[in-house]
Amino acid sequence: MARSLKKGPFVDHHLMKKVEAASATNNKRPIKTWSRRSMIVPEMVGLTLAIHNGRQHVPVLVNENMVGHKLGEFAVTRTFKGHSGDKKAVEAKKAAAAAAAAPAAAAPGAAS
Repeated sequence: MARSLKKGPFVDHHLMKKVEAASATNNKRPIKTWSRRSMIVPEMVGLTLAIHNGRQHVPVLVNENMVGHKLGEFAVTRTFKGHSGDKKAVEAKKAAAAAAAAPAAAAPGAAS
């Protein structure tokens, strides 16, 4: 459910202080934060935020299209390593595709 317009966007106070200090001094160093729940506000545009994903801080350069989204949306927490399945079937498909592509590439060169 969306947050009430009357309340305004939620941004942690400690993060907002860091953003205001960085924009006042024109500092381009990444701002390290653990606050994934904070919303991106227009004051953050142009800054680099290092958002914690549970393991490390992911640097994110904020642009105007990100305003209104949460910080956590831009630092993924899960690493997808592929679906489990028959690895031999996947390798056979790749080999068949490579074999089909090789004669097609050689045929135009032989015609010249």
